[in-house]
Amino acid sequence: AMLELLYATGIWVSELIHLKVEDINLNVGFITCRDGVKERTVPFGKVARQALLDYMEKARKVLLKGSESEWLFTNCSGKPMSRQGFWKIIKYYKEQAHIEKEITPHVLRHSFATHLLQNGADLKSIQTMLGHSDISSTQVYMQFQDATIQNIYKKAHPRA
Repeated sequence: AMLELLYATGIWVSELIHLKVEDINLNVGFITCRDGVKERTVPFGKVARQALLDYMEKARKVLLKGSESEWLFTNCSGKPMSRQGFWKIIKYYKEQAHIEKEITPHVLRHSFATHLLQNGADLKSIQTMLGHSDISSTQVYMQFQDATIQNIYKKAHPRA
């Protein structure tokens, strides 16, 4: 659920581990991230929704062992998940999938933004979802579009 939500929303790990149950709207499909005074709403899709439902109905109850917690993601002691705990999860699934490349939370964030851009999302929307205050931070993802843009140009422009 954590990996699906990271890829589906592009949020930072610190935002992920600080999510509260009340920050998730499963009916509409969005999360609310808070960072001091700033707050943003980020949508997520049906795969992340199903992963969250499965986690909340099954795994979370086991982790909490009958107790309550406002935190969405907890460790095996029912306490809030730590950054280190999440790194262990990534490492575990990387090994299970026999992935050789380095997988980090930022790789998932980067993949989120790149895939949105490749599939037609505009930079301003991606900037909003990523929580970038300056569009130049989001424009970094344009460098990965060169081949795609060239192919579109060659297919679409009559004098290409």
